[in-house]
Amino acid sequence: LPGVLFVVILDQITTYSLVQENLIVGAFVYYFVGLVVSRFGSLVIEPILKLVGFLRFAEYCDFVSAAKKDSKIDELSETNNMYRTFVSMLFLLLTAKGYEIISYKYPPLATHSIGFLLLVLLLMFLFAYRKQTSYIRRRIKLGK
Repeated sequence: LPGVLFVVILDQITTYSLVQENLIVGAFVYYFVGLVVSRFGSLVIEPILKLVGFLRFAEYCDFVSAAKKDSKIDELSETNNMYRTFVSMLFLLLTAKGYEIISYKYPPLATHSIGFLLLVLLLMFLFAYRKQTSYIRRRIKLGK
């Protein structure tokens, strides 16, 4: 859902288009875009909101033990992550629009767009991998 929404809104508010004619290719592209939007929310939006005091999380070990006792917590957490992903999506759409405006004023910036995007994606997925590995390690520790 976030990938499809992002692509449709991006197409409407910018000159950039990720809309795919081929439905099979489109499914993969939209899934990947949704994954990027979600990971950006987890790695960038969430830490910033925690840093400025907008969010406070329970300790992870408390979350795990409470989720074992109350199955509703997992559902609430999933809804919470969906809201974070929508915040991320809107932020990235605003960023894309801002980048479009700036690249019109500074055309040389646009010549490096793909390289910059690939570098950002590489860094983001490296940090996502590290974060996921950290969760796994903490779950293993809690299970001992």
